[in-house]
Amino acid sequence: MNKEKKNKAIFLDRDGIINHVVYHKDVNKPSSPWKIEEFKLIKDIKKPLEELTKMGFLLFIISNQPDIARGNVKKGTTEEINKILYEKFPIKEIKFCPHDDRDNCDCRKPKPGMILELSKKWNIDLEKSFLIGDSWKDIEASKKADCTGILVDKEYNKEVDAKYRVFDLESSVELIKSLDKS
Repeated sequence: MNKEKKNKAIFLDRDGIINHVVYHKDVNKPSSPWKIEEFKLIKDIKKPLEELTKMGFLLFIISNQPDIARGNVKKGTTEEINKILYEKFPIKEIKFCPHDDRDNCDCRKPKPGMILELSKKWNIDLEKSFLIGDSWKDIEASKKADCTGILVDKEYNKEVDAKYRVFDLESSVELIKSLDKS
């Protein structure tokens, strides 16, 4: 019996990994950009993303965007940001959850819905895949999806318990090289 070879993937959180978080005066925690002018890419992230692609990983962005449900950002702004990301980086697909916690949807991290949906669509071997994020919700979603979670260290996530913690996206590439079993 000939089994089709499965793909390996990197699931990337968006805010804090690809672009800088924003601190809005009304919100007392890191937030997504609410306007396109607030969307600022983190410096030097193209090279590590290209390196991951060369290592055979498919790249996906999975992002909670509750500010859509809260009325702080228009869905069109999020789609405009996605267009920029598709143009600049070798991203296969972007998924975002527009819901808030009270909606109790399956796509909002820490639930693994976005990961599982992409896994099915793109024939992904989750045990050979990684999620790179900056919050406990990212790490918990990786555990529920049976992929390896990597936390990028930020001033706002010091209390998050993660098996793998790195300085930045570039450091995560080095860690993935050491862990990649394919």
